[in-house]
Amino acid sequence: MKDDDQFDAEADVIIADCLDLKKPKSFFLYAGAGSGKTRSLVEAIRSACDEQGRFLTLTGQKIGVITYTNAACDEIKQRLEFDPRVEVSTIHSFAWFLIRGYDMDILCWLVDRLHQDITKLEEDQAKGRAGTKAARDRARSIESKRRRLASLDSITRFIYSPTGDNRTRDSLNHPEVIAMTADFLGMKPGLRRFLITRFPILLIDESQDTNSSLMDALFDIEAAHRDSFCLGLFGDMMQRIYADGKDRLVEAVPENWARPYKRMNHRCPTRVIELINRIRQDTDGEEQLPRSDAKTGIVRLFILPHETADKTSAEAQVATRMAQITGDQNWASGSDAIKTLALEHLMSARRFGFEAFFQPLYSVKHTRTSFLQGSGAGIGLFTREILPLVKALRASDPFATAAIVRRTSPLLERKVLEDAGDEQTNILRTAKVACGGLLALVSANEKPSARSVLEYVAKTNLFLIPDVLLPFATADEVAPEGDAGGKDADEVNEEEEIDHHSELGGWRQALEAPFDQIEKYDSYVRGISQFDTHQGVKGLEFPRVMVIVSDEEARGFMFAYDKLFGVKEMSKTDHENEEAGKETTIDRTRRLFYVTCSRAEESLAVVYYAANLELARYAVIGQGWFEPDEIELFG
Repeated sequence: MKDDDQFDAEADVIIADCLDLKKPKSFFLYAGAGSGKTRSLVEAIRSACDEQGRFLTLTGQKIGVITYTNAACDEIKQRLEFDPRVEVSTIHSFAWFLIRGYDMDILCWLVDRLHQDITKLEEDQAKGRAGTKAARDRARSIESKRRRLASLDSITRFIYSPTGDNRTRDSLNHPEVIAMTADFLGMKPGLRRFLITRFPILLIDESQDTNSSLMDALFDIEAAHRDSFCLGLFGDMMQRIYADGKDRLVEAVPENWARPYKRMNHRCPTRVIELINRIRQDTDGEEQLPRSDAKTGIVRLFILPHETADKTSAEAQVATRMAQITGDQNWASGSDAIKTLALEHLMSARRFGFEAFFQPLYSVKHTRTSFLQGSGAGIGLFTREILPLVKALRASDPFATAAIVRRTSPLLERKVLEDAGDEQTNILRTAKVACGGLLALVSANEKPSARSVLEYVAKTNLFLIPDVLLPFATADEVAPEGDAGGKDADEVNEEEEIDHHSELGGWRQALEAPFDQIEKYDSYVRGISQFDTHQGVKGLEFPRVMVIVSDEEARGFMFAYDKLFGVKEMSKTDHENEEAGKETTIDRTRRLFYVTCSRAEESLAVVYYAANLELARYAVIGQGWFEPDEIELFG
């Protein structure tokens, strides 16, 4: 019988053979939860460097590795002991490395994109009604985009920071860099040659979450340069989190690629592995195996009424019950010993108190991924400039305050201070007064809205306002009484229903939220709140995991747990999407349930808030994921 640690050794051998620079072969590695995917990636690179490192050094070529997060990037670099023959970067850093210097092409791309955006806004403006909030927002956005378009004439070199906020006129934002990289790779043979010459081996971690357009471009490059280029994908479609990843990636992988598998789960106990195998059975039928020394583990499903008033108390009672069942008193010792995962971001937003800010921006599909990463356009102004300044002011820390303002405030730019000459004292006094006013605003008895803070920052020039927020940086003009742009009042009120799916409409609503909700949002996306994000825990493991499931709380437009558990039937839209080979709400919900349940190392409690407890229990038993004696009704 194979040693557990060597059980999937064949997959590593296949990958090593693929990384032969003389006869490269592309591959897709299936690696389910807890299978040691990162270990395989690191070992494959080490092997390739041992055998072909001298050639890489002499030719100046490198093995490229794309990861999804900075944390994953740092971990792989450390495991490889910062080998100079390996370039490990996030997708944004990698994209910018490819296209930086293509300044004229970037300029043309931006001009075309801005013209498209302006045309679309003008069409919407012509269809809409004058004198409304939506009309004012569109007008300001058109003006902002025209200003940016006009400013492009004076730009000869573009800049970009993968970890920064990119708000100056000569800078690019994150979505732009990814989109233009995909476009450039498709239209520039020289860029494609540069890619495969610089990186004859390109490995992509978490490939299921890599931007779909960029992935399509890489597939095309691999097909055209198969004899000299190895594209290696590491991932598992059941662990896809972000909406802009390539749908049905596995089906897109060419037949002639190698497809190594890692089937052992080194993380979870036997019972949890049985559960996650059942969860994914109807999707792809992939099954994992437990280690020979794996513990049995304990899984329980607790069904509670969705009208439960004090859910925090109810979940504490569930934890106490888990302590009795498992004999592990850490379940009852408090939340620090339990990893609580809400299966829907809106649930976390509601419980943690930042729903009013979160929900409108979360509803905007094309910016959702960057918003969940805390890197969306406009977010950085609040989370990386205003919030740190407010914290420094509240702590009466003049050194931190001065450092923050000096770093990015237009008030203290070098040229401003140089031009001031002997009047620099007045400039410093202006900055100090602006800071004092900000502290007074956020400390007032009546909590200010995020928009109030934004308007103050714009008025005092404390920080540079990004383009996406410029339409809201000044107060709305109040239309004269009885003036509705020639329309009846009822007609105007209809237009006040902002477009929930547009970035402009999302910010319009989100900025009405109290400013302090942004701090809670920031804590959530950085993984330091009491609830963690799905993407924040992917790749991590915890002894005790509690998964919270509630359609009522989530009010999900993306997920449906009652459908997943068989309590409700699929909708007509889901049936139509399924028949068309498109993603359904059940597909999305199943993946998140898989990711969260597969974090458990010892025991797992699923808390399911349902409208009808007995009906829910009956449906879940029929589904076959949980045994009858593993299901308990609370309340």
